[in-house]
Amino acid sequence: MALSETVEMLQAILSAIDEGIHVVDADGITIFYNHVAAKLDGLTPEEVLGKPLLEVFPSLDRESSTLLRVIDNGQPIYNQPQTYRNWKGMRVETVNTTLPVYVGKRLVGAVEVAKDIGKLKELSEKLIDLQAQLGNAKRTKRTDADGVVYSFEDIITQSPAMLQLIERARRAARTSSPILIYGETGTGKELFVQSIHHASERSGRPFIAQNCAALPATLLESILFGTTKGSFTGADDRPGLFELANGGTLFLDEVNSMPLDLQAKLLRVLQDGRIRRIGSTQSVRVDVRVIAAVNEAPEELLKRGGLRTDLYYRINVVSFALPPLRDRREDVALLTRHFLEKYNRRFHMRVTGLEEAVADLFQRYDWPGNVRELEHVIEAAMNMVEGPVIRMEHLPPHMMERAARERHVPPLVLPAAAEDEVGSLPEVLKKTEEALISRAMEKTNGNVMRAAKLLGIPRQTLQYKLSQLPKKRQ
Repeated sequence: MALSETVEMLQAILSAIDEGIHVVDADGITIFYNHVAAKLDGLTPEEVLGKPLLEVFPSLDRESSTLLRVIDNGQPIYNQPQTYRNWKGMRVETVNTTLPVYVGKRLVGAVEVAKDIGKLKELSEKLIDLQAQLGNAKRTKRTDADGVVYSFEDIITQSPAMLQLIERARRAARTSSPILIYGETGTGKELFVQSIHHASERSGRPFIAQNCAALPATLLESILFGTTKGSFTGADDRPGLFELANGGTLFLDEVNSMPLDLQAKLLRVLQDGRIRRIGSTQSVRVDVRVIAAVNEAPEELLKRGGLRTDLYYRINVVSFALPPLRDRREDVALLTRHFLEKYNRRFHMRVTGLEEAVADLFQRYDWPGNVRELEHVIEAAMNMVEGPVIRMEHLPPHMMERAARERHVPPLVLPAAAEDEVGSLPEVLKKTEEALISRAMEKTNGNVMRAAKLLGIPRQTLQYKLSQLPKKRQ
């Protein structure tokens, strides 16, 4: 392949990447600038290519420009926030990774990969400002519409396991110890956390929740700990969530999505009770109760390194594992009535209940989305129903398909009677057991836990028996 074709191919690849790519030579002249970078900067490639960097971006200098800094010192820069203005005066906010380019031992330029965080940063700062305003107001018991915290009385349950958890949580609310909550998506972790806050002595103080998976790591750090003016180009003096939650509760959902180095900083705050804004040399003492949540089993997270061991033992002072809806089926009908009442009021309707087939399906269904999925199914059905009863045709397609599959599952055919069977009684019993296990696995679509419940045996026992079945029967 000719050199010109190789260059064209490289340019085509860089142009196709869905991130801003900006390459300058050793003199700071732009030699490559893809369309994504142009869109981020509000310019066209023609306005940048072949021109000195500082001419196009006059708000930068050799120190504040990540590209020129890398050319000057030859050291890479990773995930560096940068705020600047182009020659048109447009404000641009990015997170950059900038690398030196060498030919042999000679530095010939630098390449920068930029991600736009402007709109996300703006929304995050608006959220912080709103939370600060709410934190300054005196809090009282509220509805979910005005941003006030839920209480334990808002948790709809008659499950013995949930009632026991609530009683434990009431006791834990009397202290300020860190709490770790494990629960699948949709099990109501934030409702549970808000109830703990409302029952505590901190109930009149701020309650702030942050999903750690919702923001890139660089932005999350500044949101949590705050920034100091000049800590990076364009940075302002802003408090972080720890300062805003001072005296109250900070709920960190999906804390395992934090990078490990940020988890280490969180650990230091938990140990010392002090935070330091990005770019500051001063520490600030904060009095914040941290409640963290994960939606995967902590043991699995620790095993694969998704959660630091030292952080786990620091936040796991008090722990709660919220059961999924499939393990508290006594709550399905209760929650169904609650959501019917809720959407009857909202939609000004008079739906009184479910037809028998739908109620039966609700009890058998696994609810992988848990309580949140049940609510959404009810809401969707209320958009379809015309009479007083929700019927099968009003359910989402995946649930109607599930019901149709169950109607067409063939009946269980047991082995022939003992007198017609050639073999001993143990052999006949073994074949009967295999048939029952196969039928249970077929009826539950391979769900071992549900099949074990149908058979009335422990899940571990069923798993062992499945491992002993002939391959053709599994």
